[in-house]
Amino acid sequence: MTDVSAAERNKTLVLHSFDQFAAGNIEVLRTLLREDFIEHSPGNPSGRDAFVDFIATAPVANAKLDLKRIVADDEYVVVHYRMVTPEDECDVAVVDIWRLVDGQIVEHWDVVQPVPEPSEVPHGMF
Repeated sequence: MTDVSAAERNKTLVLHSFDQFAAGNIEVLRTLLREDFIEHSPGNPSGRDAFVDFIATAPVANAKLDLKRIVADDEYVVVHYRMVTPEDECDVAVVDIWRLVDGQIVEHWDVVQPVPEPSEVPHGMF
């Protein structure tokens, strides 16, 4: 019997939750985030319920999320994806960094940038 690493458990948990969220299940965040969840992105609230309420009205809630890669290292899981929203003229590249403890997300950071025209990035954004 093989022992699954913390990184693999966290990666599987985040991947399953990402799939649920991308399918429109915003409430999955209420079980995934710890109550005292800390948000590091400017303008986004900390605390599970405040964050979920905020995300429910943010563009990401109605976006198409195209997962490109997921990387896990012990307690950190990094998700890189393309976000397509009806409101934006161009797509958005997003990198989310989640820190997990005991199967719940306790902290989040992100990097978000518009996807430029292909001619501006000859090797692609993804």
